[in-house]
This record gives sequence, structure tokens and C-alpha cells, in this order.
Amino acid sequence: MPLSFKVVNMSSHNNAPLKILFTASEAHPLIKTGGLADVAGSLPIALSNFGLDVRLVLPAYPDAIQRSAPLQEVTSIRVPGFTETIRILEGRLAGRIPLYLVDAPSLFNRPGNPYTDASGKNWSDNGLRFISFCRAVASIALNHAELGWRPDLVHCNDWQTGLVPALLSSEWNRPATLFTIHNLAYQGLYDEETFQSLRLPPEFWNPAALEFHGHCSFIKGGLAFADWVTTVSPTYALEILTKAFGYGLEGLLQHRASRLKGVLNGIDYAIWNPASDPAIPQHFDTNSFNLKYINKVRLQQELGLPVKEGAFLFGHIGRLVEQKGVDLILDVLPGLIRTPNTQLVILGSGSPELEKALHQASKQHPDRVAVFIGYDEQLAHRIEAASDCFLMPSRFEPCGLNQLYSLRYGAVPIVHRTGGLNDTVIDVSPRNLLDGIATGFTFDTPDKNSLWRAVERAIQFKNRPGVWWDNLAINGMKQNFSWDTSARHYLDIYQEAIDSPAPNPIADITERI
Repeated sequence: MPLSFKVVNMSSHNNAPLKILFTASEAHPLIKTGGLADVAGSLPIALSNFGLDVRLVLPAYPDAIQRSAPLQEVTSIRVPGFTETIRILEGRLAGRIPLYLVDAPSLFNRPGNPYTDASGKNWSDNGLRFISFCRAVASIALNHAELGWRPDLVHCNDWQTGLVPALLSSEWNRPATLFTIHNLAYQGLYDEETFQSLRLPPEFWNPAALEFHGHCSFIKGGLAFADWVTTVSPTYALEILTKAFGYGLEGLLQHRASRLKGVLNGIDYAIWNPASDPAIPQHFDTNSFNLKYINKVRLQQELGLPVKEGAFLFGHIGRLVEQKGVDLILDVLPGLIRTPNTQLVILGSGSPELEKALHQASKQHPDRVAVFIGYDEQLAHRIEAASDCFLMPSRFEPCGLNQLYSLRYGAVPIVHRTGGLNDTVIDVSPRNLLDGIATGFTFDTPDKNSLWRAVERAIQFKNRPGVWWDNLAINGMKQNFSWDTSARHYLDIYQEAIDSPAPNPIADITERI
């Protein structure tokens, strides 16, 4: 007989606000390496605006501790497989969202990137680090941490929290679980020896559970065990069902397709607002778009480019990796250089080879190309405010946020039609221009020629009377991609997950064991 369990919906019993424990491995402004941090720092706030009792739990990295002070220790716990006592520190995110930091100094008190050492290699004990974090989250979720609070649902994000739904799956009174895929390319894979060392239930070493071609897959914990699975855009939810984007997990995702949904990410318009952004020198909005050029002039001065108000400035911000198509930008750079009056600004870090190639390009063409290796949040805002066009030729893009920032700041995006880029940028076709819905330039194949044709289209369009370009950019600025819309979708999914829990995928196996 299969194991059974009950999902407790406290709000249905006493009309209390729905209680959500939101967990991730990073959250802006406490710690950030990518778009996951923006989501984890914004979605809980948007959900709380709808009256939910949302609490966020993160690892206690040094930056997270420093940026969320003051903190107080509220409890301490022990978890299997980790010998030290773990403290739970409590603070606030944005002064309002209760925040729990899982403080295990030997695991998380490390400088820099949360996942890699100074050389860019994954920490060798990442398996132990994040299974311990997941066990701490499960302890909070079941109120074993004795915080006097039990969530109705735990919202997990990416592989670092993928084992939470698996750990909770056999608990009779567990909360509901939702797992969000931000990028299926990163799966948290470890060999069988590591699996054994993590003291996970032996029945988890099974293709129906965590085993994946001889490895333990953390992300499978979320995909197989969560009551619902979401991705960060509707198009990406369809793409991951295919071999091209499924990374070997498409079969499992097809099996779970009835509980899989794409919910487009939003952006925080309180932070990304050119009318009030403290990071940019000149504020502007749809009624004062003519002032945007001042930001271009100031950025040219800041980065050492020739000051040309009429220059056609292209921008790019992101991880310098193949996924983002940075090599394609390098491929079309000669064409940009041959085109009079164009400039390119790039901000990011990643592949040493791409960093070196971009540095070389900036040295060869200092009057046309400016490159900043690293990440600077304030500079990112200034680039968006200054750019005429934003290049985003990603080979795949689960959602993408920079195209949303670009639309908001009147930096017309040029994007490969994939994932969230397909869902958010409407091509400058004659029909779309006639209907007044065009917001950017799209192309279908992630290669040099397709990107260059899109760039040429943008250049030709820019050479039309100025009002054409202004209207296109302003149309993008008027789009609404706020978190409120996304939060409403999540509210519906939360309720479905609570009302209709998924069966335990290994219940029959567990029973036989």
C-alpha cells in the first residue's frame, strides 16, 4: 500500500493569511550572482502585498549577514550528516519580509561567490553545503526548528534547494511544495559516493527519484517530488519538454507536464524606474524621453568613449558565457566597427577566453568599444539608461531580465526568439508597427548572420526620422512586467498545490523496501 500524507492548509482552517516559506541560494540585495537573486529579492515582497505571510530563508553568507543586520539568533538545530550545530538567524528583507539565515560557518562563511572558489571552480563540498541547507529548510518547514510558525507551502528555487521537496515527501503532515526552474542547465550533479556520504534515504537512489545516469541530481528532487513545478516563462516551459532544452530530463518533465507551468518573471519598478533611479544622472520617462541622451553623454565620459550625442550606442550586460551569445557579439563586432557612429558598451564577467577577447577588442577600438569586467549594479543601471539598443543574443534564455530592464529604460532590445525573450519582445515587423505593438528586433537562429541581420535592421530603423525610433522605444517603456502580475499567477498555483498534493513518486518503492 503506498505511503499517504496530508497537506495542511492552515488558512482554510482559521482564515489566517496563507503562509509561504520562500527559499533560494541567493537574493538581492543580500547576495547576487544572477537573475535568481532578483526573483528571490522581489517576488516575496510582491506576494506580501497580496496579504500572504511570506518568509525567506537563505544560507548565511558573509555578505548576507552584513547586509541584513541587525540579526538575532532565534534557534539552533542539528541536521543529519553535518556534525556542527546550525544557528538560525532572523532579520528582515527590505525592512518587512521575515528573513531566516542558516548559519553554518564552515559551510557558508566563505568569501566571494556562493558556489565557486577564487579560481572559478565549484567548491568541492557543494553537495554537503546544500543538502545541509535543504535539511535546515525542511526543519523550519515542519516546525522542528520550533519557530512557532509552519508554512502552508514551501517555494523552492533551482538545484540548490531541489532536495527540500524530496526530504519533505514522506512526512505525513508536510506543507505543499513548489519548485521553480530558473535554468535547467545547472542541475547539481554528484557521484554515487557523494550520494552515500550525504546520508540520504537509500530509496532515493532510483531513476524515479534522484538517480540520473549514475549520478545524484539535486534538481530532480524538485522535478520529481514537488507538488507543482514552474519555470520562469511560458515559452521555456514548452522548450524544456524537448530534447534540445531538456538536458536529459525531458522525459520526467513530460511525465509531470500536467503540473508544470511557465510564469513570466517580473521586475521591481521601484528599483528599475528611469524617472526616479538614483543611479542614473538624468531622469526621464515616456513624456520626457528626449532627455535620455544625457545619460549617454555622461556614460561616454565615464567610460572614456568619444562624447557623441548622436552615436548609436549598443549595450550588453550579463554573464560572459556561451549561453548568452557573447561570442556572437564578438562575431558581429567588425560589422559594427565598419558602421559609422556606432559604439558598444559591455559589462560582465565569466569565461576567461571571452573576457580576454573583449579586452582585446576594447584596446583595438578604444573609440568604439568599452568593456568593464566584473559586475557593478549601479553601472548596469547607467548602461540601460544610456543605451539606444540592448544586445541579448542568448542561445537559450529561461526568462531573462535585462530585456525587461531595457524596455523600461528605452533601450530597444535585439534578442534571439527563445524562452522569455520570445514572450516579452515583439518584433519590428510591418504588421506589428502598424498595430502599434512592436518593441524590439528579434531573430530566429542564434548565429552570426542572423544576429547581424537584426542589428542591420535596427541601424536602418534608427536612420529613419527620429520620431520612428522614439515611438518604438517609448512603446517598450509602456509595457507592464511588474511582479504583481506574476504574483497573481503564483497565488493560483499555490492554492492548487495545497488543495491537490502530488503522489509520492517512490511510495511503492519505499513500501517494498
